[in-house]
Amino acid sequence: MEKVIGRLTAPTPKFFKVLRNIGLVLATVGGTIVTAPVSLPIIVTTIGGYVALAGGVISAVCQLTTTDKENNVIQ
Repeated sequence: MEKVIGRLTAPTPKFFKVLRNIGLVLATVGGTIVTAPVSLPIIVTTIGGYVALAGGVISAVCQLTTTDKENNVIQ
């Protein structure tokens, strides 16, 4: 558990920061579609749910990515 907390607080490489932000945007767009106050077709709502899920997973994985400074390796 300590290793996960350490990875969360460690610096994230620039590429993964950009990818994380894209994931956050996808999650927001998907969440907005799913919770829209108007009646949308089922397929649109389903796709919105999948987009929100994918955005959340992308953001979480990118946040846990760190760099090994000694070997210059992405972990």
